[in-house]
Amino acid sequence: MADPLIRLRGISRVYGNGDIAVHALDRVDLDIAEGEFVAIMGPSGSGKSTALNVIGCLDSPTSGTYHFDGVEVANLTRDQRALLRRHYLGFVFQGYNLLARTSALHNVELPLIYKGLPSEARHAAARAALAKVGLADRAHHDPGALSGGQQQRVAIARALVGNPRVVLADEPTGNLDTKMSAEIMELLARLNRDEGLTIIMVTHEDDMARFARRLIWMVDGRIDRDGPTPRAA
Repeated sequence: MADPLIRLRGISRVYGNGDIAVHALDRVDLDIAEGEFVAIMGPSGSGKSTALNVIGCLDSPTSGTYHFDGVEVANLTRDQRALLRRHYLGFVFQGYNLLARTSALHNVELPLIYKGLPSEARHAAARAALAKVGLADRAHHDPGALSGGQQQRVAIARALVGNPRVVLADEPTGNLDTKMSAEIMELLARLNRDEGLTIIMVTHEDDMARFARRLIWMVDGRIDRDGPTPRAA
C-alpha cells in the first residue's frame, strides 16, 4: 500500500502562553492519500482552518510531524517551504483574491511569474487553465465584469495553472448563492474525478461537503469523526 501524500502525526498548534494559550490543534493524526477529495467541517474555533493552513505551509505547528510525499516539512527552510507551496500546492479562498484592474488571463498567470516562465508559456498555460474551468471566452474580462461564480472559477484556474498535486480550498463557496455554489462544487468534483486532483476543502455547509468523498469533523482542535460522506457512501 502506497504511503499517504500527506501525513500528520501528533500535530498541535498553540497560540499564546500560559493561561491565555489557545490550542487550535491538539495532537492531530491525519493521513490523506493522493487523489482524495476531503471536506473538513466543524464549529467555529474547531481548528479546521488552522489544519488547512498547516497542510498548506501557511502556518507551522507547535509540535508534531508533517510529511508531504515522504518529506518532513519541519526540516525544510523557509525558502524550501515556499517552493513546496509554489510547485505542489494550489489555493482557493472565499474572497477570490483577484487583482481588480487586470484581466482574468493575467490573474491566472500570476503564479507562473514567480516560477520564471517566459510570457508565451505563461499565456498558453493560463488559457488552458481557464478552458478547464469553462472560461476560455472570458480571458480578457476584468473581475468587475464577471459574476461571483465566474470570479471563483478564475481563482480555481489560478490554483490549477501550476499543475499542483493538491488544491486547498477554504470556504470556496462562502460568498456565492446556492446555484453558483453547486456549480463550483461540481467543477471541483470533476477535477478530482477526471484528473485525480487531490482536494482538501474547509466548509461549514453540509450540502457542499457532500460533493467530497470523505468528511472529517473537528471539535476543539481534534478530529472527532472521519469517514465517507453521505454522497460517497
